[in-house]
Parts: sequence; C-alpha cells; structure tokens
Amino acid sequence: MLSRIAESLYWIGRYVERAEDTARILDVHLQRILADPWTSEDQACRSLLSVMGMPMEDEPFTAARVVGLLGLDERSPSSVVGALAAARENARGARETVSSEMWECLNSTWHGLPNARRRVEQQGVHSFFRWVRERCAVMTGLTDATMSRDEGWLFLVLGRSVERVDMTARLLRTHERAGGSIPSWLTLLRSSGAWETFLRTYRGSLDDRHAAEFLLLDRLFPRSVFAALSTAEGCLADLEPDPGRAGVATDAQRIVGRARTNLEFRGADELIDDLGPVLASLEKTCSQVNEAVSRRYFRQTTAVNWVRGAVVA
Repeated sequence: MLSRIAESLYWIGRYVERAEDTARILDVHLQRILADPWTSEDQACRSLLSVMGMPMEDEPFTAARVVGLLGLDERSPSSVVGALAAARENARGARETVSSEMWECLNSTWHGLPNARRRVEQQGVHSFFRWVRERCAVMTGLTDATMSRDEGWLFLVLGRSVERVDMTARLLRTHERAGGSIPSWLTLLRSSGAWETFLRTYRGSLDDRHAAEFLLLDRLFPRSVFAALSTAEGCLADLEPDPGRAGVATDAQRIVGRARTNLEFRGADELIDDLGPVLASLEKTCSQVNEAVSRRYFRQTTAVNWVRGAVVA
C-alpha cells in the first residue's frame, strides 16, 4: 500500500474517533454544569480545556466559550467540527481505497455541519452532539461492514484505537484533576457510553475501584483502555507478519505491548492509587506510538524551500 494512502486511512480513524469522543465528553460535562448549581462553571471549563490540551487565558471561561473552542472551531483539528472536516479531507485523498458508502457518509456529514451549527442555536448543543455521535457511529459501522480486512482496514482501525486510548485517558484525567468531584464516575461512564454496560457487569455497584477497573482494564468493553491497546497491538502484529526470531519487529509494537502489560498486571486498587501517573503514561504512549507508526509506514518528506523561484527539497 502507498504510504500516502496508509497515512490518510490512519488519520481518518483518528479524526472520526476524536470527533465522537469530544462530542461525548462535551455533552455530558455541559449537562453536569447545568444540573449542579454548586459547580463553578469557570473551574469546570478550565479543567476540561486543560485536559484536552487547549491554551488557557486569564478571562473567565463559560460553557458557551468551551463549545466554541472544542465543538465548533473549524480551524482546530481538536474540535468536533475541525476533526470531521479533517477526516473528510483525508478520505478525499484516499477515494480509491475507502468504500463509496464511507465517502458518502463523511461527505454528507461535512455538508451537514452548517445546518448542525444552526441546530445549536435553535435546539441547543445536545442536539448537535447527538447528531455527531450518530454520524460517527454510522461511519464506524460502514467501515467494519464495507472494507476488506486488508492493510487499509488495519491502518484505519489502528488510528481509531490509538485515539480511543488517548481520549479515554484524557477523560479519566478530568476526574483526577478535579479531585474526584467534577465530573463524578457516573459522568465518566456516561461520557464513554459505558453506563448501562457497567451496571450489568457490576450489578449497580458504583465505586472508584469498579469504575476505574472497567474503564481501564475491562477486556470486553471496546472503549476501555486495555481493549483499545489490545486492538492496536493486533493491528500492528498483522502489519508485520514476519517479526523475526527475537522480540517484536517495530518500535510501535514494543511501545504498545509495554503499555498493555503495564495495565494488565496491575490491580484495581493499585490503579486508583497511581491513577495520575498511569494516565500521564498512557498519553505519552499514544504520542510515542504515533511517531513510531509515522516513521515506519508513512512518507518522510523534507522541508521545501523557495530559492529564486525554484523549489529545493
């Protein structure tokens, strides 16, 4: 597969997952701010923006400003709208690889964004976030239903899994940074779409140990960190069918495998005690995996300089 196509598919997976997860996080956190009159809106917004890696200002933050920064900013690939636009742009460069249904889904979603913004003004942000989640779910379903399980699918699922680990770790950091008060574990589970599954698994027993164990270690819930790391590890192994006689074939496999085993052999109580360092390590892992995958599989280009009308690479 051409490295250009592989890179586009990888980032389609990452951007679609980023749009969905950011919409989930924003939706539940805004509901929390509205439902709890004792919540400091500025403090809650700053905590969320800090975890999402957004720059801070001295002026007070409101829910409307957060929606503008993380939801509707077209220029930022970290926002919901910016991520969907970036996913569509990458799909346009890989039209020969993605299915027609996948392209139509991303293209129609992109064309629907202006109407979605009007929906925010007329019906509120929750209607917009629900629409985003539905469109991303359609895209995920079409990916799994219409793509052959070849290298292209592996790169797309790899990108989705790496982004899922990063976003789940950021979601958990909102709880850790807020001292366990905003958002609560209930908010975190709902942000991940995990609340009903968690209740069935633990029969309604909600405490720190069970919630952390479910979101970090559960093998069956697809949005847990462990499940996403295992999926990414499987994709990397399939991309390197001949690992050789010693160890693994690539740096990316080594980084992901180390992160997975670091989680797998920790107890839930130990995770609670070391939650901050564990989450920081997971975010660092995602950054390192992204760099390792780029070095291994994607095109490497040098800077382009313009000298007296000529292009010099």
